[in-house]
Amino acid sequence: MDARALEGDAGTSWTARLLAKGPDAVAAKIAEEGAELAEAVIRESDDHVASEAADVIYHLMVGLRSRGVPLDAVAEKLEARQATSGLAEKASRTRD
Repeated sequence: MDARALEGDAGTSWTARLLAKGPDAVAAKIAEEGAELAEAVIRESDDHVASEAADVIYHLMVGLRSRGVPLDAVAEKLEARQATSGLAEKASRTRD
């Protein structure tokens, strides 16, 4: 994805095209794909769920790229949460 993001042609690369449209377009695509995954979890086969999950992860990566947020920053957030109850972590959140 990085090569397409840096050097891709928006005429031939979905990644380059989506990035060229900006964060609003990327966010809309993430929301769309998330909704499709949620529906698949309820109604579709495991194979279809995996396919929709792959779409969400891909578009999430494009979204992170569009904002310049490295995947390592996400990994750090996840790592920091490992020793905390999910309920306690959620209750402690503040909006950045």
